[in-house]
Amino acid sequence: MGILAGFMVPHPPMIVPEVGRGSEEQIIETTKAYEKVAREIAELAPDTIIITSPHTVMYGDYFHISPGMKAAGNFGDFRAPSVSFDETYDTELVQKITSIADAHHFPAGTLGERDKRLDHGTMVPLYFIRKHLKTAKIVRIGLSGLSLPDHYQLGIYIQNAVNSLGRKAVFVASGDLSHKLQSYGPYGFAPEGPIYDERIMDVAKRAAFGEMFDFDPTFCQKAAECGHKSFVIMAGAFDGIKVSSEVYSHQDVTGVGYGIASFYPIKGNGNEPDEDRRFLKILAEKIDKEKAVADPYARLAMFCVENYVKFRRKVNIPKDLPDQLREALPAEIFKRRAGAFVSIHKCGDLRGCIGTILPTTNCIAQEIANNAVSASSRDPRFEAITENELKFLDVSVDILGEPEPIESLEELDVKRYGVIVTCGMKRGLLLPDLEGVDDAETQVSIAMKKGGITPNDNYSLERFEVVRHK
Repeated sequence: MGILAGFMVPHPPMIVPEVGRGSEEQIIETTKAYEKVAREIAELAPDTIIITSPHTVMYGDYFHISPGMKAAGNFGDFRAPSVSFDETYDTELVQKITSIADAHHFPAGTLGERDKRLDHGTMVPLYFIRKHLKTAKIVRIGLSGLSLPDHYQLGIYIQNAVNSLGRKAVFVASGDLSHKLQSYGPYGFAPEGPIYDERIMDVAKRAAFGEMFDFDPTFCQKAAECGHKSFVIMAGAFDGIKVSSEVYSHQDVTGVGYGIASFYPIKGNGNEPDEDRRFLKILAEKIDKEKAVADPYARLAMFCVENYVKFRRKVNIPKDLPDQLREALPAEIFKRRAGAFVSIHKCGDLRGCIGTILPTTNCIAQEIANNAVSASSRDPRFEAITENELKFLDVSVDILGEPEPIESLEELDVKRYGVIVTCGMKRGLLLPDLEGVDDAETQVSIAMKKGGITPNDNYSLERFEVVRHK
């Protein structure tokens, strides 16, 4: 009982002959690998097939699990309505996953279904599976805008739910790889595309699930992948379990990466978990070590975040600081005044950022302390940080220099200067040297959007330098 196997699979509609109408011959290697997966799943005879799909209902801060008894769908959106599916959900397993999530105050459940129809990320795997296995029920789960550790944690809860009910389950992680592999492809080419495919297929080959956390979100965005978070949920479903892995195929002939691989639990002595494959725990330990040797400014900000999240207590400077941290901080931080920004990330994803352009307190240390609390609890783009998240956070601090007016974009250097755009009472700011901001036009455009300023407004520009601590 438990999760019998996991499969990493793509979902190109063209692989279905009624959709491809001959073009599917380009990816015959993928088709053959898919048939192999389907036969293996049929031999396992699972009670339930758990499918994670990037194309079902998706929210920024919530994992949607499809509710109800049944769902239907067809490839009508791809000119093949005759290829249809009528699937039965494993409602008991859905309820168990949801109850476990609720018990841990984890944002996953059956709320907010906008479209009951089966999506192609679910139907493409089922097209092959249903040739060989008719009886298994399904559970369909969407991705979210939450972090990679959150996706992995959902996988752990899925594993717990399957084990609790004694289900025989198979996990199908549906997701294409990069969409930017060939210049002639529908999405064009980006250098990050082939690098992403090579890295993720190497991870699959070695079942090195912990390395899935090392994929920077900006890098993944530039590679235009769609399946990474799906694969991470599957990895979490094998948390603490040794697996054997095999790559069946990888193709990039259409400009989109299609990778297929399998993962089977290795039966060991007894039922003892493999602590070397507790990858979320290992990630937290790695981040904790990095925090211990971080810049003192960043350590101060993290200390203030932790105090507020755990105890709802703001830090008074300097009396509330531990002796070791106070001694590590330079004297000027308690004497000089300056604006400061505190940025909080969770495995590369921004989790909060609040700052002051000009000083509002009597010293930089107190400026950092106040803005750390605000970044963790008052950034309107995010929910307040929870205690469970603290172990996955890293913090950086930017100390701002005096802003100076500029006349044109030519006076900006996105690596050196931040920018402030002002129109009346509206103001937008963007820090320098940010991932994905490669030119002044982009930098100013983002700052304008943050300030609610349009290109037709009469606005002014200022630049500033920062000292970044992380």
